[in-house]
Amino acid sequence: MKSRNFAIFALFMVQLLYGINYTIAKTVINENYIKPFGFVLIRVAGATVLFWLMSFFLPKQKIEKKDFLRLFMAAIFGVVINMLFFFKGLEFTSPIHASSIMTITPIIILVFSAYLLKEKITNFKVIGVILGLIGALILTIYGKSARTGDNVPLGNLMIFLNAISYSIYVIMIKQLTAKYHPFAFIKWLFLFGLIILIPFGYNELLEVKWQTFTPYITYSVIFVILGATFGTYLLNPLALNKLKASTVGIFIYLQPVIAGLFALYVGADFIDALKICAMLLIFVGVYLVTIKRKQTN
Repeated sequence: MKSRNFAIFALFMVQLLYGINYTIAKTVINENYIKPFGFVLIRVAGATVLFWLMSFFLPKQKIEKKDFLRLFMAAIFGVVINMLFFFKGLEFTSPIHASSIMTITPIIILVFSAYLLKEKITNFKVIGVILGLIGALILTIYGKSARTGDNVPLGNLMIFLNAISYSIYVIMIKQLTAKYHPFAFIKWLFLFGLIILIPFGYNELLEVKWQTFTPYITYSVIFVILGATFGTYLLNPLALNKLKASTVGIFIYLQPVIAGLFALYVGADFIDALKICAMLLIFVGVYLVTIKRKQTN
């Protein structure tokens, strides 16, 4: 029971860290302290160092040579494309939009699972996919941001592409998680991702004027590395080991709630009827997808 309670706590912390990250990362980017691709490079570099340091204190598990190609491809979708589109999209859209669109991830995973893994799609799941996509399209086309310089449709499209990339990563990594403990391959996943990201973020990293950082910006960068990257990737496997996949999936609903409350608290976003309707469509869509999963598990 104690291990289950800790797993639930770990899962809640993951959603809390991700939820706060939307506003914090956007603030750093929009105030021109670090450009998106440079920020991604800093984020992945910091997490890579931490994961490799951590590996020296954990039991060793050897990765078979044939699995390194899958790890490399997973790094492209799960670290490179995923994070580049997320931070670039976050530059143009609002925290509430971004977090709401990310809840469509279970629906995208379902579609890819049906196509790649030949999993059956029921009528309820089809309705869920349609409702979720309608909600995402409403946010993308008609949603507005509290920041006048934002390009919401472009930003939302990038967040949506980020969700697609992450979903492909989940499908690709599924076999590896059954074969290895996540801690055994996460360090390789981030190392490959870091190597690929260098050409994308190197020039923007050179432009960073570290001496202009305020204490808040410094703490924000540390939070993104330690909390929203290293912490989430560390806590998520602990939760997955003790909880059902359906339980883990439901917790993603907390992200837009936490992101929205935090963004509203610091004045980084606003809520209106359009956002509420679009979010409800996405939530109902994801619910229809996940509830059927629970019944067939």
